[in-house]
Amino acid sequence: MKTSPNFFKSILATLVLVISFSCSDDDNGGPVIIEPDQNIVEIALGTPELSILVSALSAADGDLVALLGTDGPFTVLAPTNAAFTAFLASNGFASLDDVPTDVLSQILLNHVISADLTSSDLVAAGNGYASTNASGADDNFVSIYFNTTNGVRFNNVAAVTSPDIDASNGVIHIVDAVIPIPSILDLAASNPDFSSLVVALGAADGDLIDILGGDGPFTVLAPDNDAFETFLDGTPLGNVNTAALSQILLNHVIGGAVTSTALVAGGAGYTNTSATGPGMNPLSLYYNTSDGVIFNGISTVTTADIVGSNGIIHEVNTVIDIPTVVTFAVADPNFSTLVEALTTLTPATDFVNILSRTEGSNLDGYNPDYTVFAPTNDAFAALSEIPMEAPLTQILLYHVVGEANITSGDLTPNGDTVTGTLEGDNITITLPGTDTNIADITDAAGNTGIGIIAVDVQAGNGVIHVVNEVLLPNL
Repeated sequence: MKTSPNFFKSILATLVLVISFSCSDDDNGGPVIIEPDQNIVEIALGTPELSILVSALSAADGDLVALLGTDGPFTVLAPTNAAFTAFLASNGFASLDDVPTDVLSQILLNHVISADLTSSDLVAAGNGYASTNASGADDNFVSIYFNTTNGVRFNNVAAVTSPDIDASNGVIHIVDAVIPIPSILDLAASNPDFSSLVVALGAADGDLIDILGGDGPFTVLAPDNDAFETFLDGTPLGNVNTAALSQILLNHVIGGAVTSTALVAGGAGYTNTSATGPGMNPLSLYYNTSDGVIFNGISTVTTADIVGSNGIIHEVNTVIDIPTVVTFAVADPNFSTLVEALTTLTPATDFVNILSRTEGSNLDGYNPDYTVFAPTNDAFAALSEIPMEAPLTQILLYHVVGEANITSGDLTPNGDTVTGTLEGDNITITLPGTDTNIADITDAAGNTGIGIIAVDVQAGNGVIHVVNEVLLPNL
């Protein structure tokens, strides 16, 4: 899977491990005898405690015996007979014959890594992820989490009991449990760096654990423990309003399985999360991949493409709070001139405070929810000059409608929508727009054909529509 060259590191490339184990005796008390140049299948055939594994490989779809007899290299996590017996009993199967062959194939492939990873490699890395040969969300390879804090464990389910059985086409590590295909919740629960996230999911309103345990697929931007600690800033998680916590967590969930490759190919743009804003509209999320992958300008992906059966996790270093219209203006470099106009060029008016409000103010009457018509950098560049502070302040107020979250769906189809602004003058929006415009705007100065070129960037306190010219009031 392709990743950003300066940001995403191949997880397998980081796996370097050292652990001192000696091969354990087999179930019959005798040592495992390995002939020179035997491949993985031949070694398994000669190891009594792996007899059920051998039977499973033969019974599964996909001719796995032939696969593991190829050059590889492979790392096989080989469950013992006792591990298979426990797995069958816990899943209600009377025997191996009762397991559907396609299901059996995927479970077995979840124990196969296409690399030669010794115990030394794993211990040197400490913990991390590798990709198995099982198929997860959108046919991406399923991830497996290893942790060597106390021996070598995989997905916090299986421990290595006999490591480093060398084969001509790879290595076998005998494990004491069958490793099921993990969901994204299983992967989160197995990694101690996500313990705060797991607790938060359980504490929040909305049965989020049940939701994320569903079929999906989901993409979860998973804040690590340090991210939660910074976000809470000393406040116990139990003191956070559970309804608000639910929306914050849902703001990290995107529908579909979105890989790092897809994000990097997109470059920059907006998608929707599962959190909701005014009018129960899904909140927007801005991503930019010019320097790594960053969400809403604040949260960077530190580990990408952790694949489960029902989705993908990207680990992030910052909790992504509910955005305001200011959040998107600051995060999106297409609005850098607008941000300058709202700040350094109009110091007498605290536009950042005004447009960050989630509640009304009795002092100035500038109250959310807001509808903002946001001019691009090119729109400002088309002006002969940026006006002085007094007229610029009025122009900026003219781009904001107060106490209304007007989405594109609220506009009059095949007609005009007239709305007042914080400056006092009206604007007229006409659907459909001309040429490539989604809609046209006529401003109070009589300029027509101003284009709305992107719509419905939804924040928690309002919505943004992007315009290609600066709107002018009747000054």
